[in-house]
Amino acid sequence: MPSPQQARAQASAITSGKTAPEAGVAPTSQLRELFDGPRLSPGQRRIAQYLIEHITEAAFLSITDLAERVGVSQPSVTRFAAAVGFSGYPALRESLQAIALSTLGSAPGTPAEVTSNELQAAVDAEIENLENLRRDFTDPDQIIRVGRALSESTPLTVLGLRISGSLAEYFAYAARRIHPDVRVVTRGGSVAYDALLQSREAGGSWVLAFGMPRHAQETLTAMRVARSAGLRVALVTDLGLGPLADEADVTFATGTGSRLVFDSYAAPVVLSAALLQAMTDADPERTQARLEEYEQVAEQHQFFLRD
Repeated sequence: MPSPQQARAQASAITSGKTAPEAGVAPTSQLRELFDGPRLSPGQRRIAQYLIEHITEAAFLSITDLAERVGVSQPSVTRFAAAVGFSGYPALRESLQAIALSTLGSAPGTPAEVTSNELQAAVDAEIENLENLRRDFTDPDQIIRVGRALSESTPLTVLGLRISGSLAEYFAYAARRIHPDVRVVTRGGSVAYDALLQSREAGGSWVLAFGMPRHAQETLTAMRVARSAGLRVALVTDLGLGPLADEADVTFATGTGSRLVFDSYAAPVVLSAALLQAMTDADPERTQARLEEYEQVAEQHQFFLRD
């Protein structure tokens, strides 16, 4: 009998066939697409991030109020509007209001109607993150392409420092079942440099990096080292804009739960699982052979309890 992983690998292949989405593109995805093209200054990135995080309120602010909320000058807001392709702030605000109104119109209820305490509010926020990710998956082509590239990179390096280490360990643990050489880097500084340089010298071509809040300076430095060594970087993070995304070849941005003292990562974990699925699809024969070999070893040494 095939293991659960084998059965899912056989039955859950990602296809590139597009289907009509049940709902429109997620508002956060629309905004990231709107702001992602131009090269923005640090101040302009702050404006963009504020709009992404507060779209339903920010879309109706005057230029004076928006500048005050973000902590920039009014001319900075005007220059930001021009940088992202609008004639001025009024034209940008009109576009933002259309996105904000579609968000309000599609919401199942107001927070007061669906939330009775802070724990439920935290779960609601994660559900919204997952719904946004589901809309992003309407077009799986980028997931498929990057999954194939990660599958072909031998060795494959997975980078996650500080709080992101747990996500890197999860991905690496699973990836080792289907990939012959996965190297996880969870320590920064010279240790990370050594691992990245050795990976490139050994023939690796890609690094999968996780960058969750609070975004670590050492993650940015390690990504720069990787790219200077000739490695390409795929980034899983919560921000599609900013220094980390600027250093990545491909960025997958998805929300994290921030309603509790410590963040939660439902959507990044699902995104990681999708990349793992794409890796299995890229080389199904290798996947099957490695899963079968692992099951034999697990049975021989009784790794798992018989439930």
